[in-house]
Amino acid sequence: MLMKEITDILKAYEKAVREHKKAALATVVKVDGSSYRRPGARMLITEDGLLTGAISGGCLEGDALRKALSAILQQENKLVTYDTTDEDDAKFGVQLGCNGIVHILFEPIRQNDPLHALVILAALEKERENAVLLTLFSLEGKIQLGTSMLYRAKNSISKLPGDSKDEIYEHAARVLAQQKSTLENLTIEEQPTDAFIEFVAPPISLIIAGAGNDAQPLAEIAQLLGWTVTIADGRPTHATAQRFPNADRVLVVKPEQLLAQVAIDAQTAFVLMTHNYNYDLDLLQRLLTTNAPYIGTLGPKKKLLRMLDELNLNTEENLARVHGPVGLDIGAETAAEIAISIIAEIKSVFAGATASFLKEKAEPIHFQKKE
Repeated sequence: MLMKEITDILKAYEKAVREHKKAALATVVKVDGSSYRRPGARMLITEDGLLTGAISGGCLEGDALRKALSAILQQENKLVTYDTTDEDDAKFGVQLGCNGIVHILFEPIRQNDPLHALVILAALEKERENAVLLTLFSLEGKIQLGTSMLYRAKNSISKLPGDSKDEIYEHAARVLAQQKSTLENLTIEEQPTDAFIEFVAPPISLIIAGAGNDAQPLAEIAQLLGWTVTIADGRPTHATAQRFPNADRVLVVKPEQLLAQVAIDAQTAFVLMTHNYNYDLDLLQRLLTTNAPYIGTLGPKKKLLRMLDELNLNTEENLARVHGPVGLDIGAETAAEIAISIIAEIKSVFAGATASFLKEKAEPIHFQKKE
């Protein structure tokens, strides 16, 4: 699941509430075969037809609007199955052409419910921590409980029936530990129930050391993806909110001050691009003593080798750890193109993807091996 999609949905819902509009949440809970979006994709639909998020490449949204309006009108959760394995998929009125079966749960948002789906999703943003979301549904069509729990190691919120909590918490703890979503078949209140237990990581935190013009497109693209963006530079003339209006934070700091002002977790990436050799050198030395999972340095390989030599840290481990030159080889030359190559590399590293041509991938597109 993309946290940006959730953020956009929450903002759209807040607007709908202000305008006294009813809304429903659509969630892809299961996919058999090929589909443009995978389980966890979400979309908010308001009663006046405004769509936020996406559950397909655009081909399902029209019919989803009708199903959502029906759920809003009847005020009950509905599971809808789109089967596009038939070559004559036009008869479904959706023309998917994806050769898959997509199960989508529609939940009308009941504002009098203190733990409705959007309340649970909103809790994701309150803490920067790995979490698990639980969505309960039934392929047999009997009970569609919907978004029912947010689980974290230290705290959880749920509206689960009492007799099912222990078993579900065990499943959630396993998903949190393995960092991999799963689909389980459970029995809740003596009814067979399907459980989409979804691992959710916080968004990537990108810390850009450097506030030059070439850092601007990098910050813009990262923000577009929903990453949190911090700009750090020692020059007060460059590190300004006016130059980086989309950044979450802009810091005028020396290298020794930076690490004290940022948190480093499993989703943190540093890119060193100050064009100040001594600044990058000092910061690199400090970063190599941390557990930062991604460190990238702008510039030629010889620059990185020189820095590691000067620091007496030119080891195979450090050479493997530092991405220098930073970015993928896409033939980038302009600042915007270089930004794309950097963003793509960071994304591939955190996703555990190969960053190779999709046409050369033997497995399904969304299959990734993650250690």
